[in-house]
Amino acid sequence: MAGEYSIGDLAKKAGVKVQTIRFYEQKKLLPEPPRTEGGQRRYGEDHLNRLSFIRHGRDLGFSLEMIESLMLLKEHPEDDCEGADEIARAHLAEVEDKIARLQSLQSELKKMLVHCSSGKIHDCRVIEALSCDCYQHREK
Repeated sequence: MAGEYSIGDLAKKAGVKVQTIRFYEQKKLLPEPPRTEGGQRRYGEDHLNRLSFIRHGRDLGFSLEMIESLMLLKEHPEDDCEGADEIARAHLAEVEDKIARLQSLQSELKKMLVHCSSGKIHDCRVIEALSCDCYQHREK
């Protein structure tokens, strides 16, 4: 029957693993599918669309909680999109924070390598920097 998939077919069509589908079902992000008389799960186009939405959200780095909130908002297409914008702004702030931390890490690694003499281990700036407890108490 067109638009009806086994869990394996749905996984292939959506580009995810079967375990991922089961995980999303456990988290109630995907509704439980109907079953055949033999007990086999049968997924429809709504499941595929919802799974694609989740997958795309995850590809963009949204948390499952954010995706769940966005899916709830999606169920009310006539409402304004302030809630969705708020979620996206919060995620953007997280991404910008991660970028800043990665740039700081990049700078620190470059400093280590610039000061590295490429000589003996006892003179190695990389080993020295990692051995120094001054890095332990930095904020993440």
